Amino acid sequence: MSHPLEQKTAPAFSLPDQQGKQHALADYKGKWVVLYFYPKDMTPGCTVEACSFRDNEARLKTAGAIVLGVSADSVKRHEKFAKNESLNFPLLADESKEVCKAYKSFGKKKFMGREYEGIMRNTFLIDPKGTVVKVYESVKPGTHVAEILEDLKAFA
Repeated sequence: MSHPLEQKTAPAFSLPDQQGKQHALADYKGKWVVLYFYPKDMTPGCTVEACSFRDNEARLKTAGAIVLGVSADSVKRHEKFAKNESLNFPLLADESKEVCKAYKSFGKKKFMGREYEGIMRNTFLIDPKGTVVKVYESVKPGTHVAEILEDLKAFA
């Protein structure tokens, strides 16, 4: 079953990054955007995923893509996470969870038998025209970037 946003125009947003600088989706028209949602800064899976994006940033850039990470953490917490891990891309603070919800990346999750509301580990590949061409749901942090790079080659 495909995600409801696949092949649709990506929802517009404007959010502050770890330095407080605003990033709007419209700023990236004409570029591929890898928009990834993750549950929480400085947690094991999220750190593995962020470091994988960091380590592959040059390869993604060569493929014509920019990376934007999104969670509900504050600008200050993003700043600490980015500094600790030497992250080389924007982490956007969606404290109201509005953007997470617009991208259907906030909802019921299960962990160790209990159910709760949270941010889902989803990634959206947005083409230069602003269309969501692929949605990756419940991604595996360690192998995810390789999958995106393969798809960027296929779409190019």
